Amino acid sequence: MASIFTKIVNGDIPCYKVAETDDFLAFLDVNPNAKGHTLCIPKKEVDKIFDLDETTYNGLMSFSRKVAIAIEKTIDCKRVGMSVIGLEVPHVHVHLIPLNSMEDARFVNKTSMTKDDFEATAKAISGNL
Repeated sequence: MASIFTKIVNGDIPCYKVAETDDFLAFLDVNPNAKGHTLCIPKKEVDKIFDLDETTYNGLMSFSRKVAIAIEKTIDCKRVGMSVIGLEVPHVHVHLIPLNSMEDARFVNKTSMTKDDFEATAKAISGNL
């Protein structure tokens, strides 16, 4: 059965798209730790990051780096942190989180955003790619 992320890739579920290539997709997390919290995924559904073939793994890291640089240009933060946990959705995903403190990386404090906030943030990050 397709993961929620595969459904997003296929266009069955909408997302706030930040960046896309033939192989990867970046979109805002709808339950963000901070404004600009973005998920980067390979379009090919694989459960665990270290099960990716080396080319896809390296491609995902390179794609995530480009997105992180755009986030840092867009969102007022000390740095963009990266986390790969993978327990919530069985599809490889890299969390890129604007950080101002270690609390921002803990996945316990969430930021509330409106649809307009999400759309404006996605557009602003995309504009800095």
